[in-house]
Amino acid sequence: MTKLKIKHLFLAMGLIIIFFISIFLSKNEIYINDLNKLKTKNTSQVCISKNCFFVEIADTAQKRENGLMNRKNVPNNSGMFFIFKKEGNYTFWMRNTLISLDIIWIDKNNKIIYIEKNAQPCTTEQCKTFGPDQKAKYILEINGGLAGEMGFKAGDIVVWQK
Repeated sequence: MTKLKIKHLFLAMGLIIIFFISIFLSKNEIYINDLNKLKTKNTSQVCISKNCFFVEIADTAQKRENGLMNRKNVPNNSGMFFIFKKEGNYTFWMRNTLISLDIIWIDKNNKIIYIEKNAQPCTTEQCKTFGPDQKAKYILEINGGLAGEMGFKAGDIVVWQK
């Protein structure tokens, strides 16, 4: 190979590397902007296995009642974390919810006790309710399909920053 061909090869490789770095940085910039928006709300981080979500905290009756209603989308690395003062049999419905959700019930020991996968939006007055027969203290809502995609199951431990 001539020196000119080698120079062109290195130049092309350099341009390809710069291209991929710029894509990586632009995706991170979007991600950082999403995080900055979340930080302005009452948020925390919830992790199951190696999968973490930046979550809005629903720790009042009003926040729990509104939940993720009327949201057109939720980033895949985000969700809502419902905190109750004591364990109980809490049921959820999908009225006025525009997207499908995975709803994950968690006991006082931070163990998943039940997952309702792909709960669908309800467009009628009478909506189906979802919930386990066991008591929960926390409930995590994430985009529908993620729990299955990420392999979440009953018995998994949930770690969150209090």
